[in-house]
Amino acid sequence: MEIQRAAGALGAWVSDVSVADAARSDALFDEISAALLEHEVLFLRGQRVTPVEFQQFARRFGQVEGHPAYDTVDGAPDVQILESTPEKPSKIEVWHSDMTFRPAPPAITLLHGQIIPPYGGDTLWASATAAYEALSEPMRRLVDDLHAIHDFRHGFQESLAEPGGPERLADAIAANPPVRHPLVRTHPETGRRAIFVNALFTTRVEELTPRESASLLDFLYRHVVTEEFTVRLGWEADTIAIWDNRATQHKPVNDFFPMHRKMHRVTIAGDRPA
Repeated sequence: MEIQRAAGALGAWVSDVSVADAARSDALFDEISAALLEHEVLFLRGQRVTPVEFQQFARRFGQVEGHPAYDTVDGAPDVQILESTPEKPSKIEVWHSDMTFRPAPPAITLLHGQIIPPYGGDTLWASATAAYEALSEPMRRLVDDLHAIHDFRHGFQESLAEPGGPERLADAIAANPPVRHPLVRTHPETGRRAIFVNALFTTRVEELTPRESASLLDFLYRHVVTEEFTVRLGWEADTIAIWDNRATQHKPVNDFFPMHRKMHRVTIAGDRPA
């Protein structure tokens, strides 16, 4: 197995390994897991694996966590389907960390390319740890002890505005009331600190006035995605991306409409941010 850095702040290409083999080999899996902790997001090309094999590999990272808004693959119930068609184009276009509206958001996300447009549809990632470490010492002191509110409804505003949207998402809304997380979290395995707010799900900073909160959040949203903290993946079919949701944000580039794009996703349960 070979590992090559993809960008300065985060990201690495992993080659000469199959995730199907890594699902059965402790040594291979441990190498991939260690590389993920170091590089925060990994890219693997040519992974011609079935949904069941993808599920088996993903389960090596920990307990799988479902998502209330997505269908799953028949015969592989842990594998969610993320699909954009001309009739139902993707609505997620904002930098975010996955499912921070949960008390314990996912630790890791895996995405497997199925149907990829001939152009467009890249995904970008940003290192929230590099962003935190680049803050001045006075700014770190300001944000270290603050808390933010994250809300499922905020991330699904467009779906809720559609006819029948409130009824379709009523159970998910009831199951996911707003939650409070630290503005900066400590990674449970690496000990590195990371900015933990995102434009999709974060609504306000608890300790600040509305105007102060809006100003600080706007600064942090823009700071995290500074170009030097990012890496970009051009998808191909059978590419797998694995990222640490505790240390990164990501953003899909929806420049492929109305072409068809289909991905398989598995999310791994995490701990309560601290």
